[in-house]
Amino acid sequence: MNSLPVSRIAEHMDMLVNQIGERPGGSPACLQAEAYIEDGFSRPGWLTERQAFDCPAWEDLGAKLKLNGRLLEAVSNAYSPPCDIRTAAVPVCTLAELEAAELNGRIAVLYGAILPAPLSPKSWFLKSERDEKIIQLLENKQPAAIITVQKIGGGVERLIEDWEFHIPSATVSAAVGREILQAVSTTLELQIASSRKPGQTANIVGRSGKDRRRVVLCAHHDTKYGTPGACDNASGVTVLLALSELLQPDEYPFTLELVSFTNEEYLPIGDDEYLRRNGGDDLSDVLACINTDGVGQLLAPDSITAISTGAEFEGALTALANSRPDLEWSDPWPESNHSTFSWRGVPSVAFTSTNRVALAHHPYDDLSWTSAERIARLIPLIKDILDLLAKNPPDWSRAV
Repeated sequence: MNSLPVSRIAEHMDMLVNQIGERPGGSPACLQAEAYIEDGFSRPGWLTERQAFDCPAWEDLGAKLKLNGRLLEAVSNAYSPPCDIRTAAVPVCTLAELEAAELNGRIAVLYGAILPAPLSPKSWFLKSERDEKIIQLLENKQPAAIITVQKIGGGVERLIEDWEFHIPSATVSAAVGREILQAVSTTLELQIASSRKPGQTANIVGRSGKDRRRVVLCAHHDTKYGTPGACDNASGVTVLLALSELLQPDEYPFTLELVSFTNEEYLPIGDDEYLRRNGGDDLSDVLACINTDGVGQLLAPDSITAISTGAEFEGALTALANSRPDLEWSDPWPESNHSTFSWRGVPSVAFTSTNRVALAHHPYDDLSWTSAERIARLIPLIKDILDLLAKNPPDWSRAV
């Protein structure tokens, strides 16, 4: 396999991050990214499939928050309905305070321990009992709106992102939250301008053949609202685009399947559409899944982990990792597309950066924090993994 010039890697990253930019599922930008990826797969001769499905298309048209008439910075939470409200604020720091609070017709200000991380969507099957209780309490108490306060440090990350949650809400920085909490009088005015309509998004699949026995190489191309998504996950999609140009599919005794997933960040997830089109949960024909999500950070090494792999396969992966001083072995992590495969018994390899969480979902996840050279270094390593799978029996990769 010849190497792809680093300049070509940089071109893909520039297109996805600078020219297309923020690309949540259902948005015009996401559709543009899908067209770019489909063209990138089809040009070298891969058989392409567009796995389209319906999803909500939400547009943020701006938010205004005033404290006693003074304008403060706020960001509409994803999928928030519009509102124009002026009413008293009720600070809520703990679950016990939420249980006791009188919120009807008021603005709930959720800060501190009550919401240290984004609230799980109502339909997310992995949501905790605690998040389930918070959602139920908020819906039962019916505040006029909700202000969620970002934890100290970092940029503003939206803390409610659920198209099935119908209470208007916005997120503010820790500094703005402090101003609200320190005010003698806490009358807030919140205006959210937004629109939501039916939309569509699609997984983009490229295949080397029609053999059901296959190795899946995947990444996701969508982003959260408000981030250009360089590390999360233009870098992973760029790996797929590079592989589509460099791999010689006919040298493998199995089909290669490049899958650029959509809606990894929001429901409904693209993984479910992939499973539906592949007949459901039976992925016994998938020899392995190799996922890239959050790779190529400038100031952190990339990492590799293995899930649901046989002992020999994991040992071979460990040896490959040990031969690369710029790569670290990490504990398994579930928050990406490889889990769709590993939870169903498919041997899965996941690449990310040891510092991916610091950039993911933030406005500053741009090209200044990524390295085309680091992304390029992963390509021959993935080729080595494919060669391991090719020279061993089909069941070699699986756990007994």
